[in-house]
Amino acid sequence: MKFLNQAFAFYVNSSIHVALAVVALLAVSVMEYDLIIPNELWAFVFLGALTGYNFVKYAKVAGLHHRSLTQSLKTIQVLSGVCFLALAIIAFQLSITTLLVTTAFGLATFFYAVPFIRHKNLRNFSGLKIFVVAFVWAGVTVIVPFVASENDISGDVLLTFLQRILIVVALILPFEIRDVPYDSLNLKTLPQQVGVRQTKLLGEVLLTLCLVFEFFKENSGVAYIVSMLIFCVVLGWMIVISKTNQTRYFSSFWVEALPILWFLVFVLFN
Repeated sequence: MKFLNQAFAFYVNSSIHVALAVVALLAVSVMEYDLIIPNELWAFVFLGALTGYNFVKYAKVAGLHHRSLTQSLKTIQVLSGVCFLALAIIAFQLSITTLLVTTAFGLATFFYAVPFIRHKNLRNFSGLKIFVVAFVWAGVTVIVPFVASENDISGDVLLTFLQRILIVVALILPFEIRDVPYDSLNLKTLPQQVGVRQTKLLGEVLLTLCLVFEFFKENSGVAYIVSMLIFCVVLGWMIVISKTNQTRYFSSFWVEALPILWFLVFVLFN
């Protein structure tokens, strides 16, 4: 049992879980628009999400405590290094256009953790961090597959991109609520500025807008609408029950698992 607990903790802490969530959102976009993308792109997005998240989460910690890192963190560093090498190898198999677009979103991730203006990174700009993450997730899971498949980006696609930004913002809110006791007041996160209750209300509004926007699309499948409705209902419920003293894996596992649930429900109804 101890081994299983350690393996599960490593699965979550090493960002494998969140990387699978990103790939699930990519799969939802591919299925929604019947895209044909290079097989290498699946691995590229997974490896990029894993290394990117680990860089954001652990770069500062590793820099300060590189001599006293726990064995688990050292293993995560090794995993991230191997994944980065694999990422670089796969990059040579993608088109230049795809690489340029992914690089643009990758730079946003890089500067999220690395200071570039007055010793501040994007995370330190008041109220900005949640939207940077949402923009990157939406770009990688909506715009990148269209570029890679050489399909035109239509009005429907732009609506999906906007929906995805709102959905990812809503996904992050339970984390924002969880981190209220720990975040610096200078970050000015949503719960800090408007309170936990109003943050939850905002999450419900965002999810409602996502569903409304679907009816403005020229082409929308029943399976996609049903799966997104189920996803939004479950996420909305989890936002409602979010609190500052959450259980250990409420946000980092259960909330992050919702994109995977969305994909599975979409497959079921499709």
